[in-house]
Amino acid sequence: MLFTLSRGKSVTIQKGSRLPLEVWCDYTTCMTKDEEIAHLRHENETLREGLKQALLAIDFLQARVQDLEQQQAKDSHNSHLPPSSDRFVRPPKSLRQKSGKQPGGQPGHRGHSLQQVEVPDEILVHPVENCEQCQQDLREQPATYPERRQVLELPEKRLWVREHRVQEKCCPRCAHVTRARFPSEVSAPAQYGRGIASLAVYLVEGQAVPYARASQLLADVLGVQLSAGSIARFVEQCHAQLAPIEDQLKTALHTSALLHHDETPMRVGRDHRWVHVTASERLTHYAAHPKRGGEALDAIGILPGFEGTAVHAGWTPYQGYGCQHALCNVHHLRELTFVEEDLQQPWAGQMKALLLEMKAAVEQAKAAGHHALEVLALGRFHRRYEALLAEGYLANPPPVPPKKTHGGRTKQHPARNLLDRLSTYKWQVLAFLLDFRVPFSNNQAERDLRMLKVQQKVSGGFRTDQGLTRFCRIRSYLSTLRKQGLPLLSALHHTLAGHPIFPAF
Repeated sequence: MLFTLSRGKSVTIQKGSRLPLEVWCDYTTCMTKDEEIAHLRHENETLREGLKQALLAIDFLQARVQDLEQQQAKDSHNSHLPPSSDRFVRPPKSLRQKSGKQPGGQPGHRGHSLQQVEVPDEILVHPVENCEQCQQDLREQPATYPERRQVLELPEKRLWVREHRVQEKCCPRCAHVTRARFPSEVSAPAQYGRGIASLAVYLVEGQAVPYARASQLLADVLGVQLSAGSIARFVEQCHAQLAPIEDQLKTALHTSALLHHDETPMRVGRDHRWVHVTASERLTHYAAHPKRGGEALDAIGILPGFEGTAVHAGWTPYQGYGCQHALCNVHHLRELTFVEEDLQQPWAGQMKALLLEMKAAVEQAKAAGHHALEVLALGRFHRRYEALLAEGYLANPPPVPPKKTHGGRTKQHPARNLLDRLSTYKWQVLAFLLDFRVPFSNNQAERDLRMLKVQQKVSGGFRTDQGLTRFCRIRSYLSTLRKQGLPLLSALHHTLAGHPIFPAF
């Protein structure tokens, strides 16, 4: 747009840009009053619209900054994040309180000191040759043995080589030559026995040692030159032999009264899979699946039709099954810690103290031999619980819906999300208070998953889906045996022989 000033000078102004002061002053002198009012109104509307957009941007950025600050404030002590994700800005604080006990074994604890064996493998006699006082020769004198001491040590010859020889005889009657047969497990001129194979499987599947390092360990400790491929073959054999045990394990878990559920991601190549654990105090089952939700749970086949109580952390797909549910309250304690410490809301600290008080009351009742709390005590706990929920809702009103709806629901404050869960699933939160068989937390499943994270930390994951599937089945077997106090190496030895030891289902 071209403007001609009163002094004869022309100035070109782009459309939509603001006029320079000298142009404005000169230009306004050429406008009528109505034109000037219309121009001012237009500029006023433009400024108002710009201010409105700026305020909206400020509100959005403030909400974004608040979300990022809340994310930065979360770690393993106030959220579901694992300790490995903790940052260095805040030392994690444990939810455990001081018990007042002295370090070490407590009164009544049975010690496990090293004991002597009755029949040693080797006896070394330290003789007396001379009298220590007069130097008289005592070599021919009879001796007694007033004291003995034992040293437990690895044998010098670490490999035991057993050679198999077959006889061959000629019949004097018909002159036919008959040769004996080797045992079915002896199929090569030189091979490793089941003891070495079971140890190799135990190292990679039970102790999360990578294949290459397990091969190196066996070479350094036992002098066994076992390749990673041979170890993989032993693992495959063990996996195949444990198929019927896995079927019975899933059936036993399906008919249990109480189950713990959890899941964790595992890397497979460049992708990731979800490992689901279903566990009780004496049984453990792992299963890998590309999905985390209901599709995976249906494919595993334990939870569909389950009629007992499922303890979990509140993952929504679990709620789609018709069994009884109990939520992990340790997760609630962590989230309440975040609301109390970082959001400065006192009701959260009081709710955390109430849950711990309920837990202590249940433990005291169990110790006294009771099977339930008194009705009056339950009523008092329930009233306090409802009062704290009401106080929390007053401190966290519902979000104001935007003027223009774009579908979906309005994002809520994290404290209100926690309140909704504590209110909607109240009886699942308090299941431990009503049924003493239900635990306060889902710690059993989290303990059973911990070794899988060690596996990922040490080995970095799995190369193939087959490797993860084999790991899950063998790990299920070993975890179940360990819970029941059965020897793992002996069980693996029998498994590789085709006769696995069945745990108690």
